[in-house]
Amino acid sequence: MSNKVKHSIIYIPLISTELPLRLPLVGNKLLTKYTTSRILASTMNSKLSKRTKLLDQGVYLLMNQGYHATGINEIVNAVQVPKGSFYSYFDSKEEFAAQAITHYMEPFIQLLTKHLQHSQVDPLSALKNYYAELIVAVEKNGYKGGCLLGNLMGEIGDTSERCNQALKSAIERYKALQYKALLQAQKEGTVRTDRSAEIMANLLVNNWQGALLRMKIEQSVQPLQEFCDTLLNDYFVA
Repeated sequence: MSNKVKHSIIYIPLISTELPLRLPLVGNKLLTKYTTSRILASTMNSKLSKRTKLLDQGVYLLMNQGYHATGINEIVNAVQVPKGSFYSYFDSKEEFAAQAITHYMEPFIQLLTKHLQHSQVDPLSALKNYYAELIVAVEKNGYKGGCLLGNLMGEIGDTSERCNQALKSAIERYKALQYKALLQAQKEGTVRTDRSAEIMANLLVNNWQGALLRMKIEQSVQPLQEFCDTLLNDYFVA
């Protein structure tokens, strides 16, 4: 079976938000194996840049095969671009992986931001809605893939300095949004104040990664639901 990503695009409305998901297709199947997907962009199939196509394909392969099992030739052949085009965008495979990390995280940052900016939803409820939406997505996806960040942290997090930096930067951006939400929730009286927002934001990031690993081996969303029940519905609540 070919690993080539066919960049057909469909739009699926998200839960609890007006912003739809932009999902690539592989054949007639949604390419949801590596992420809950790309947030709606104005570009369509013919307008996707070569760089975006390379990154989309790279994320898919890195998610399913890992860093060491993914080769540059495999990526460029799948996207049908010359190898020289790859090197016009990325200096090396390591640099490509680092940029793929940022590319992968951007939809999650945008989706979380969208939830947190909802004017009629308090910050704690926005966090609950965000994670609930992710749980629905991974369940529909058949518990596949987990998180690219967690996968690469385990594989190359301590051997690639460039990817280590990209991973830390992605996690810090993600954590910072949740920290601000928790801080505001503390001010509004919905989240406990005897623990710092910083510590609780770290708990969200760390425990979500662990819950995703458990999800993969148990083939169930129960670890993810327990994450929400234990932290967002219990431990954090004022």
